[in-house]
Amino acid sequence: MSETLEVNTATPTTQEQEIEEVIKGLEQYRERIVNETLEHAKKVKISKAKVMAKLEQHPELSKIDLALNQLRSATQNQTQQPTA
Repeated sequence: MSETLEVNTATPTTQEQEIEEVIKGLEQYRERIVNETLEHAKKVKISKAKVMAKLEQHPELSKIDLALNQLRSATQNQTQQPTA
């Protein structure tokens, strides 16, 4: 019976680690999009303020932000659930 408890307690930890890896990957991808866009804007002499305003409306960044919020909520819910 103790083996069953060990397996059950290990599963959320593994899932939490996987979610954290996905969050980290999405954050890196988001940062790369922003940085590359700012580099290109600098080359064509567009102000940072204009670029940032456009990036706020960027559909890919919106999807990433939504996914990050959902994943963070999921990890918070898992850590708040009592373990038996």
